[in-house]
Amino acid sequence: MIASEAIVLRTYPFKEADLIVSFFTRDHGKLRGVANRARRPKGGFGSSLERLSQVQIHYTARENRDLVRIDHCDLQHSQFELSRVYTTGLALDVMAEISEHLLPMAEVNEKYFRLLARVLEYLRGAGESGVWRAVTYFEVWSVRLSGFLPEVRVGAESMGILEEILKHSVEQMPERDWTASTAKDLRRAMVRLIEDHIERRLLAAPMLEEMA
Repeated sequence: MIASEAIVLRTYPFKEADLIVSFFTRDHGKLRGVANRARRPKGGFGSSLERLSQVQIHYTARENRDLVRIDHCDLQHSQFELSRVYTTGLALDVMAEISEHLLPMAEVNEKYFRLLARVLEYLRGAGESGVWRAVTYFEVWSVRLSGFLPEVRVGAESMGILEEILKHSVEQMPERDWTASTAKDLRRAMVRLIEDHIERRLLAAPMLEEMA
């Protein structure tokens, strides 16, 4: 059995009471596994398999099998309070969806893991007031850490903010206050850039954009 720090990305119903879980581990990258009886009230997983839950996951990898077997999870940080608010809940959807599409299977990316964990920590503290800063920061760094970031054609002020962000460590959040027009300009450019490198358009991004 393998134990690893992980962040749950999304789940899919499987058979009558099971779940297929896509999760991102710190030391083995993104994996998928089956959580038996996870959909039952007494299945033993509780809220540990909710999207972007931070867990210590225990699983068994089987030879010649694409799916691992998830034995149990110890919940470290729940995003339940963020999920209860529509705005922050959509921010979670955006980050989970981007990560699910951008991260390759079984490829370790320690910096991306720390990015995701740091932004979640920031959101838990800032709440709704920090949604746009967190999402924009995450979008910029997710494409940066995934290995591609071509020229982004945005206004001069937004490009200055982008350059400022990229000078920061992944473990730091930018402190600059952005104007609504500038943040929207940069955010749209990042969404278009991400969508150029995934198979389908992001589902949550348009809903989030409507609230700007």
